[in-house]
Amino acid sequence: MRQPATVEARWRRADRARQIADVLRHQVLGGVFRVLPGEAQLCHDFEASRNTVREALGLLAAEGLVARQPGVGTLVVTAKYAHGLHRLAGLAETLHGHGEITNEVRTVALVRPPAVVAQRLRIPDGEQVVYLERVRSLDGTPVSLDLTYLPQDIGVPLLAEDLAGRDVFVLIEELTGQSLGTADISIEAVNADPHSADLIGVADRAALLMIERVTHLADGRPVDLEWIRFRGDRLTLVTRLSRISSF
Repeated sequence: MRQPATVEARWRRADRARQIADVLRHQVLGGVFRVLPGEAQLCHDFEASRNTVREALGLLAAEGLVARQPGVGTLVVTAKYAHGLHRLAGLAETLHGHGEITNEVRTVALVRPPAVVAQRLRIPDGEQVVYLERVRSLDGTPVSLDLTYLPQDIGVPLLAEDLAGRDVFVLIEELTGQSLGTADISIEAVNADPHSADLIGVADRAALLMIERVTHLADGRPVDLEWIRFRGDRLTLVTRLSRISSF
């Protein structure tokens, strides 16, 4: 009689399945496959058992990247797009070539800024800021929810522009006659609250990529503070880092 797998053996298989899934995910997101190789080929390529390969494919299926169809194979069903972090650019500029970015402007208002917003944008006491909330879509599919604060002298003229069809970054440069210079960015994973989930079409509590970004003009003035919730199933953040000794 065949003995059941030990807990240690199951753990080892889970470790190996995760390793295989990581490699396959990289290839899927890089556009290497539209249909993944068959199980036998994957077993050969990774020197793994069929059960381990099936577990790895199950991990990718649970993420919504692939779907397994009997008689057809394992199909890539969700496209992900690379959002580079090595260059300061708006979403339409970043995803140029992948499709059309459109913006649903949900809220525009002059508001009293929270203290942290006023501090980071260097807003004088008592001065209001422009608050802008947009759902941004790629070819009709929501990809992000953007909450933006702008100084009044930048934001008010910007409201007369085409916010539905153009990047705020480009509009700021046109309105000020200056180029944008640098941005301070932090990234973390957050869970979608019910309202945000409904707006961008994900499940409640789904994992999102949250970017907090303060963007400055070339002269150093901060002009744009954003909290951006990206759909993790539609965008992957990429950059290249270098290790240069300062000693």
